[in-house]
Amino acid sequence: MKDDIILKVENLSKQYRLGTVGTGTISHDFNRFLARIRGKEDPYLKIGESNDRASKSESEYVWALKDINFEVKRGEVLGIIGKNGAGKSTLLKILSKVTGPTTGTIKSNGRIASLLEVGTGFHPEMTGKENIFLNGAILGMTKKEIQAKLDEIVSFSGCERYIDTPVKRYSSGMKVRLAFAVAAHLEPDILVVDEVLAVGDAEFQKKAIGKMQDISNTDGRTVLFVSHDMGAIRSLCTKTIMLDDGLVYAKGQTDEIISEYLNKSISSQSAVLENSKYIEWIKVYNQESDNIPIINIGDELILRIKFTKKINIYGSIDYCFIGFENEDQRRVLSIATHMDRSFNGIFDSEKILECKIMNLNLIQGRYKLMLAIGSKNENIEINRDLIFIDIHDNNFYDNGFKINKNQGFILEKPKWRNIEVK
Repeated sequence: MKDDIILKVENLSKQYRLGTVGTGTISHDFNRFLARIRGKEDPYLKIGESNDRASKSESEYVWALKDINFEVKRGEVLGIIGKNGAGKSTLLKILSKVTGPTTGTIKSNGRIASLLEVGTGFHPEMTGKENIFLNGAILGMTKKEIQAKLDEIVSFSGCERYIDTPVKRYSSGMKVRLAFAVAAHLEPDILVVDEVLAVGDAEFQKKAIGKMQDISNTDGRTVLFVSHDMGAIRSLCTKTIMLDDGLVYAKGQTDEIISEYLNKSISSQSAVLENSKYIEWIKVYNQESDNIPIINIGDELILRIKFTKKINIYGSIDYCFIGFENEDQRRVLSIATHMDRSFNGIFDSEKILECKIMNLNLIQGRYKLMLAIGSKNENIEINRDLIFIDIHDNNFYDNGFKINKNQGFILEKPKWRNIEVK
């Protein structure tokens, strides 16, 4: 393995048997044993299906991962994205040696520290300080080395008041704070982080991402980061891998892979809500046209929603809300029925609810729609990532200037003038 390659994964696969724990029946184990002593391939590796959790299985074996190949350079931050069940956590567990691969090899040059689930590796009866020493010992650190970092770890975690309290009395956020502080400060060569940072508050997430950037940029260490937060992936990761049904669907530069992921995961122009109780579909129109080749900044945009008959039965729905979110999952525009005083507030399955935006003044880029209905006191149903809309620059200011992508999200046409100095 080259000196600058710190982690190399070759033909990595993981097979599980559905419906049972372990490898299966005695007959299956006996067949595996006979194949092994005869020097033949495991007969059950020839069968199995891809890991599509939404479809009915024809086989009792499933490939959680299949033929995964990639390399990570020293100091690189690799993002791993994909829908739920794509195999992200399975991959990290194999890399962390929590479980073993069915086939394939992993070669690494250095110590791997993992943060896979809240409180992983913590003993609930031991105090926070004792768990720091326990985790450090598991990672191969001496007591003297851990002692030298102890104050820094405790300070970063923000759990100083509870550091001598048993971990079983910690909240989930406190556990993940302490676990991340230990993993990050004991100087691993490779830091593996699953979607646990979402448990922490906004302040801690910002601090944790900053620490991972420091680990990579300053210390030249490698980070593998799994997240559904595209903003965090985009700001932190230099390269990204997209998994789909246990396979590597795409890998490359982060911006390109995020765009491909959003293209694949969200339908365009219209969405049928099969899992919704109250909404049949939502459609997007551009100036009364069902075909939306291009939406420009400042265009008229029409949204239409068809409700199911249950909307009439429920009887206490007071509003319908539509949110526009950018690729980093940040809400940039909100519209709701209660913003329009002329709307009568009636939601009827026999009618189509229409919303017309006269001037869509969003900066150019890609946006996802979310749709919610609710009463005055609560959201009754929320549907996310329904449709994506691409908005293009079309000389919005009528002056020939192109709009810079860093100008914000909402655009205005202000009035400027010069005032004579008296």
